[in-house]
Amino acid sequence: MSFIPYDLDEKRLKEIQLEGLKWTVAHVYKNSPFYKEKLENASIKPEDIRSLEHIKHLPFIDTHDLEKEYPFPLRAVPFEEIVRIHASSGTTGKRKILCYTQKDIDVWADFFARCYELAGLTQEDRVQIAVGYGLWTAGAGFQAGVERFGAMAVPIGPANAEMHCEMMIDMETTVFCSTASMALLMAEEIQRRNLEAKIKVKKIILGAERHSASMRSRIKELMGVEHVFDIYGLTELYGPGTGLDCSHHQGIHYWADHFIFEVLDPVTLKTVPPGEPGELVITTLSKEGSPLIRYRTHDITRILDRTCSCSTPFPMHDRILGRTDDMFTYRAVNIFPSQIDHVLSNIKGIGSEFQIHLKKQDSGRDLMTIRVERTTEGDKADDVYLAEHLATEIRRKILVRSQIEIVAHGTLPRTQKKSRRVFDSRNGDAT
Repeated sequence: MSFIPYDLDEKRLKEIQLEGLKWTVAHVYKNSPFYKEKLENASIKPEDIRSLEHIKHLPFIDTHDLEKEYPFPLRAVPFEEIVRIHASSGTTGKRKILCYTQKDIDVWADFFARCYELAGLTQEDRVQIAVGYGLWTAGAGFQAGVERFGAMAVPIGPANAEMHCEMMIDMETTVFCSTASMALLMAEEIQRRNLEAKIKVKKIILGAERHSASMRSRIKELMGVEHVFDIYGLTELYGPGTGLDCSHHQGIHYWADHFIFEVLDPVTLKTVPPGEPGELVITTLSKEGSPLIRYRTHDITRILDRTCSCSTPFPMHDRILGRTDDMFTYRAVNIFPSQIDHVLSNIKGIGSEFQIHLKKQDSGRDLMTIRVERTTEGDKADDVYLAEHLATEIRRKILVRSQIEIVAHGTLPRTQKKSRRVFDSRNGDAT
């Protein structure tokens, strides 16, 4: 059984998108006071949506809209049709609550199963899940997708390395699902314990955290796996599973029969050309409980206007390059941590773990110090050369001066969750 409709062509895909857009606008206009007010303020009625181009007339929503009328701001079905809620953290202390109908749960499981199919899994695979359960969507999504696909789920969650190593060996795990930070921690732990010959993991699926090419390479090398895949998703969009890169790793295929992805200039909110980076804005096409219309994700990516070498009929976007809200300004230059990461990835002898520390000098001038690990085989005698080389490359590519501190491999903290990259104490408090 295939979960991916390989016979879907571009014409039919656009027809499905238009049908879904019309349905979504009519659904929220009728059932959501929040959306009805938004649409009426924009002088839009459901019958005004006659082509995909008309999406440009619809108003945007943002994270602050999800915090209004807490706890059910986007609810578009009666309470008796809600079978589950999930939540993500809110910027003002209140979590963003999203509602799910049974159809929402089924649709989510179906397109998550597509991700496993795209990664080349079979029903003989054993999938160890090392992401969070409970209010968070990750564990529930990964597990439901495994079960819908028909493989064996090993639902551990973000437990300690001891338990993961034990279960990985005893369950003969073949696929490991986690954040990139957790995968690196496990890869280093497996090497430290000399367990490489005892594990059977061949594929790793990473989600919830942006990661660099060097980090993927390091994980792949240490664990001896065939592929490291990147999965995308947000709690607001059901959860993880909205797309995955195939074994060609040329971009993330996204399920465009369930979502419309727009990439816009974050300032002008105008569409940027394919291949140009911008903010990802998403509209759901089949979500009942908490639909999204032009939701500003603040994730930076680009639409890839090319055909993948595989036969998957779905379009692609690039890996997440950063976020509009993790950008920091240093000496009048706007910088994303991903830009620093990109420079690090191209320097031999530098590891994947780094931190950016920002502070004010006594003179009042900003100072950026980048702490970065040398590789496991790196020689401390090379630190001066590496620091000078890295500082030169950052100045050449990002146009700012920085101080570089090379530290031993394993010095920077590992985490089962997302790694913190930027420490900004310029205003007196680290953020």
